[in-house]
Amino acid sequence: MSEKIETLHPHPNKQGVNIDRKKYDIIRAAIVSALSESGEMTFSQLTKTIEQNLADQFEGSIPWYTTTVKLDLEARQVVERVPAKKPQHLRLTTPS
Repeated sequence: MSEKIETLHPHPNKQGVNIDRKKYDIIRAAIVSALSESGEMTFSQLTKTIEQNLADQFEGSIPWYTTTVKLDLEARQVVERVPAKKPQHLRLTTPS
């Protein structure tokens, strides 16, 4: 049986989901890496970057996992939305 992680949600009235720990770790590393390299990017750019980098190595819906892990990282204050930017822009809270 694979290890699971319960993700968090940045809005306190919403609940995270349980996902496979290995998949979480892969997507988390991809998000942190992409934002470290770019400094800031839109959510759709982030998703496309991760899809390009993991397309042949990841089983499951990369956009769904990216959304889920991104929300968890927002709740853990690793990633933040850039205020007053549309569409949604993301950056690391502390540069790596």
